Amino acid sequence: MTRSLTILGATGSIGRSTADVVLAHQDEFRVQAVVGGRDAAALAKVARQLGAKFAALADEREGDALKQALSGTSIESGAGPTAVLEAVERDADIVLAAISGTAGLAPTHAALKPGRRIALANKESLVCAGNAFMADARRLGVEIMPVDSEHNALDHALAAGLNRDVEKAVITASGGPFRTWSRERIARASAKEASAHPVWSMGSKINIDSATLMNKGLELIEAHHLFDLEAERLGVLVHPEAIVHGLVQWSDGAVTSGLALPDMKVPIANALRNQRRLKMDLPRLDLAAIGRLSFERPDEGRFPCLSLAKAALKAGGALPTILNAANEIAVEAFMADQIRFYDISEIVERVCSTFSGRNIPAPATVAEALGVDQEARQAAGHLIPAYAEVTRL
Repeated sequence: MTRSLTILGATGSIGRSTADVVLAHQDEFRVQAVVGGRDAAALAKVARQLGAKFAALADEREGDALKQALSGTSIESGAGPTAVLEAVERDADIVLAAISGTAGLAPTHAALKPGRRIALANKESLVCAGNAFMADARRLGVEIMPVDSEHNALDHALAAGLNRDVEKAVITASGGPFRTWSRERIARASAKEASAHPVWSMGSKINIDSATLMNKGLELIEAHHLFDLEAERLGVLVHPEAIVHGLVQWSDGAVTSGLALPDMKVPIANALRNQRRLKMDLPRLDLAAIGRLSFERPDEGRFPCLSLAKAALKAGGALPTILNAANEIAVEAFMADQIRFYDISEIVERVCSTFSGRNIPAPATVAEALGVDQEARQAAGHLIPAYAEVTRL
């Protein structure tokens, strides 16, 4: 049975891996639309490869470049927010949502249509607006399949029992580039060093989040909404080999886990499957050859962003939305060499502290979430100049 597919974030690392999966199973998928950010040449290339019917760029200034790059084909194109929504509105059985950051929230939410499956790789949809997003998904009968390797592993592991019998669901972290560094050395780290992820090939922002361990904190918040598990039943383990992606401890003492080599095509293929799994020509896991798997507890002293995210999850309300917004602004400033590594966590903590006394409830709609997000971004932005001044000294 051929299924129709739309890919949001087609030019990013998840989008490119999705294209590889689809190309390996061209008889099973019909690509309706592909959406990118601002790289017209890259989007045109993937649209041609996949035989997409429509291609859209978020940056409306690149519309002419995209049209030129697609000349000679029958692929329709557009640019700007309206074009992105047109791509989302087109008939599709599955929407792979991989636009990075809060920018992906509105189009991912717009993709919620009755009977659809959302292969979710945009964690901000749940971090920023989890209550509203999941409520709408349930109301519309939308199936949410996690694409992150950790949540995909938990999805497998949780199938072994009932939610009420889960004592702890644990996601793993490779530890990032600074796992063995001292706090003093980490404090001097450059954006280039923080971007050098030891295992995964991802975008710059996600690489920085992995270096601070904020990525794991955001994934805990995401897991809370995906699997209806309270903060107390969620945890993180550092696992440098990145083979075990998620584990579930059950009330009877048993543990189930999801294992795979670190290749995003594995969880993507699972998220896109129908009644049966897609056969992928990938290296197979050979535990005897690996020989040893190691685990350690995360050091929240060296990586305070994880503590901040856990506190936001436990406090609830709008704090996860605020945390994410402040983090995005701080990471942007760090990548621009305006602030230092540990300034990221300081800025996030200050913004969360400023808002925590207001007890803002969890956003009831995506529009409310985006409003809180914007307010938190402005608060974080006001802090950057003072930190930037110190950095220049």
